[in-house]
Amino acid sequence: MPEICSKCGLPKDLCVCQEIAKEGQKIRVMLEKKRFGKVSTVLEGFGEGLDLHKMTREFKQKLACGGTYKDNKIELQGDHRSQVKQLLMKMNYSEDQIDVC
Repeated sequence: MPEICSKCGLPKDLCVCQEIAKEGQKIRVMLEKKRFGKVSTVLEGFGEGLDLHKMTREFKQKLACGGTYKDNKIELQGDHRSQVKQLLMKMNYSEDQIDVC
């Protein structure tokens, strides 16, 4: 018998919690200057119910950079604003939800 999601009540393989959590978000992608002139790309505006650890790992692998997540923000080392927008669109976020600063 398949496992049941505690939030939506559907089986885990049919769970729609992730998709519902994505719909109402406005994600800001911005550049932040760190110590010693280093730059980092910061993604913020993620709602509850998303696996940010998994998303951070995917960004780091696809962009070949270091990074972390903390306080509902994803920080990536370097300027990756345009590539992050394309990756978010591949993750089923609409272009209207993504604000690149």
